[in-house]
Amino acid sequence: MKKEFVVIGLGRFGGSIVRELIELDADVMAIDKSPERVDEFAQIATQAVSADTTDESVLRSLGIRNFEHVVVAIGENIQASILTTLILKEIGVKKITVKAQNDYHEKVLRKIGADQVVHPERDMGIRIANNMVSNNILDYLDLSDEYSIAEIKANEKLSGFTLIDLDIRAQYGVNIVAIKRGKHILVSPMAIEKIQEEDILIVIGSDDDIHRFEKKALH
Repeated sequence: MKKEFVVIGLGRFGGSIVRELIELDADVMAIDKSPERVDEFAQIATQAVSADTTDESVLRSLGIRNFEHVVVAIGENIQASILTTLILKEIGVKKITVKAQNDYHEKVLRKIGADQVVHPERDMGIRIANNMVSNNILDYLDLSDEYSIAEIKANEKLSGFTLIDLDIRAQYGVNIVAIKRGKHILVSPMAIEKIQEEDILIVIGSDDDIHRFEKKALH
């Protein structure tokens, strides 16, 4: 069976989620107050509906509780985001992911039961800043306030050494969980694996340790 999702709010963030979910062969109900935005997604989403999601009777009539995952991607209207999330929780939606505008908004969303809270603009800013600061860090993904996963490009300083030679975990406190080598990915590489120049190391650890590894091991 196809997975079924609801995306509420069809701005840039919500719209991109709808498009990607459809590409991944999911069924998506797309909802927005704006008829113009709904018209834009009428040919993209499985179903596109113009509705006020702060009205509990409207959400019930749409059968939202039958969907396994609802994404609340409402833009600037924090009050509508909070009220929509609260109603979704009350009517029994299993999983709710909500876009937060700021830390205060996130705090309220978590208190009322949002399962996952995302900060797309902040997270993208972190990724871009890390890419700008270092030629070696190709991508950066926050796991929490202190821990991240990073894609780090190996250079000639690491080339030819095995993971056991470098002893990266003991030296820097980070773990190499995979190595991307061309079109191939080595998951949980063995300690005797030799690093090649241009390998992309998938590293997990605290932000401080990742940056320490990138600065000391690669420069």
